[in-house]
Amino acid sequence: MARITDQTLFQLVHDFLKVYLPLYKCTSPNTIKAYRTSLELLFDFTKQQENVGLAEITFRMLNCQMVTDFLDHIECSRGCSTATRNQRLACIRSFFRYAASMEPTTVMYHLALKKIPQKKTVAAGPKFMSEAAVKALLEQPDISTAKGLGNRFFMILMYDTAARIGEVLNLRVKDIHPGATPTATLHGKGAKVRTVPLMKKTMEHFRSYIRTFHLDADCFSEEYLFYVIRDGQKRPMSDDNVQKFMKAYGFSARQVCSEVPENVHPHLWRHSRAMHLYQHGMDLTLISQWLGHAQLDTTLIYSHADTEQKRKAIEQSMDSQNPLLGKDSSFRFQVDDEEVLKKLYGLK
Repeated sequence: MARITDQTLFQLVHDFLKVYLPLYKCTSPNTIKAYRTSLELLFDFTKQQENVGLAEITFRMLNCQMVTDFLDHIECSRGCSTATRNQRLACIRSFFRYAASMEPTTVMYHLALKKIPQKKTVAAGPKFMSEAAVKALLEQPDISTAKGLGNRFFMILMYDTAARIGEVLNLRVKDIHPGATPTATLHGKGAKVRTVPLMKKTMEHFRSYIRTFHLDADCFSEEYLFYVIRDGQKRPMSDDNVQKFMKAYGFSARQVCSEVPENVHPHLWRHSRAMHLYQHGMDLTLISQWLGHAQLDTTLIYSHADTEQKRKAIEQSMDSQNPLLGKDSSFRFQVDDEEVLKKLYGLK
């Protein structure tokens, strides 16, 4: 293994991810994962920019300009949203704040990062799919194969539960409860647990999925509900696996349904389910509980988005000469050595 140039940096990274966050701050595993991913992406970007190995990265390299370039990179080259950019910055700042509290020589680096402002986000309603688009997507997998059957059930479960991608990937077999009133137990943000109902049709797909992927499991099984086989062992499915097959199904579904959006991604199912529930008359308070929102205000985006849909429908139904559509009505609602090193210091 290559010799580490800045031992203090990597020791602080290790202590931040492995000791401070889980033991002292009692941070949830999903939040720790966000910190870890942010630091790993920053280190990988720095490697490329400085043309050095991971072990050669130092605090001096992680200066204000490097972090700014990194944030521009993930937004422009990786296509991340402004919200994601700001989240990555917040994670990086938290690490540097911790480092400054533990090692005085790093205070200057922490102060330098304070100069980087959060980027202003433009409030927008959630993007969601029409019910026709959902139907078209669910018809794409080839269910005569185990892979196709599994992928279809994954999308069905994402839609029926309106869960976050991490919540579905963390599901164990025991978290699905059959019976007269079937439910799923989801482990959400901040270690919060909630139970959501499942449709009877979803349970039919669940039984088919279990017969194919968990034939010997019982209702108390701790096995991950969704998994991949790697090196002959069952391993939890990653969000990269999900992104890949959803992108492929999105492309094929657009050939038969023009309402399928260009970018089909996991969170789109959550927004779509919530919007469809609202459009079919479910109260926003119940939707908020269903989604696991800490504040009802977060759920109000669906009522605002639905107002925009109504405005568009009204405009389309009006004659082009209608005075309400004149010029003044333009308003709108608004595994190598580096892999080992990452594992040793908590970056993996």
